[in-house]
Amino acid sequence: MRITMLGDSLTAGYGLRAGEALPVRLQTELKRLGHPAAVSNAGVSGDTTSDGLRRIDRDVPDDTCLCIVALGANDMMQLLATDQLRKNLDAIFERLSARAIPAMLCGMRAPPWFGLYAIAFDGVFAEVARRHRIALYPFLLDGIALNPAYALADRLHPNAKGIDVIARRLAPSVAKVLTRYPDCPTELSPSI
Repeated sequence: MRITMLGDSLTAGYGLRAGEALPVRLQTELKRLGHPAAVSNAGVSGDTTSDGLRRIDRDVPDDTCLCIVALGANDMMQLLATDQLRKNLDAIFERLSARAIPAMLCGMRAPPWFGLYAIAFDGVFAEVARRHRIALYPFLLDGIALNPAYALADRLHPNAKGIDVIARRLAPSVAKVLTRYPDCPTELSPSI
C-alpha cells in the first residue's frame, strides 16, 4: 500500500537526516499500529498550495492508496488571501478525485498574532475537508507548535523529536482513514 504525502518542508524533512523525515516516521508508526504501508515523500521545501497543485500529477503516483495533503504553512507566511488558499486546495482535491485517489487533509493554524487573518486562514481547512468529504487532521503541528524543545534553531521547523510527536499523533488518524479502503493492496512494493 502506497501513501503519498504531498507537502512542504514539514514533509520534506528540512534540516533533518533522511530517516527523520515525517513520511519515514509515519510509516514506522503505521506499521506499529498494524497498517503496513510505504509512505512516499512528495514534500518540497518552500512549497505553497499553488506549487503543490502544479506538481500533483507528477509527484503523486497513480498507485497511491491515500494522498495526505500537508500544505498551507508557506501560504500563511506569505499572507496569501484565504480565497486563493481555498481555491488551490479545492483544485488539488478535485484533481485527486478525478484520478480516483483517496485523500486526507492536514490543517495548519496561523499564530494568534496574525489577528483576523488567523481566524479566516484556520477556517479554510475544515471548510475544504467538509466540501470534499475527506478526513481532516486539524493541525499538523499539534503538540509541538511554538515549543522550542521540538524546534530546530530556526524556531520554525520541527527537530527529530518534534517529527516523532507529529508522527505518533497523526498515525491513528491515517490508520482510521485506511480502513475505509480495504481494496488497496497491503503488501509493500519492493521498489519503494
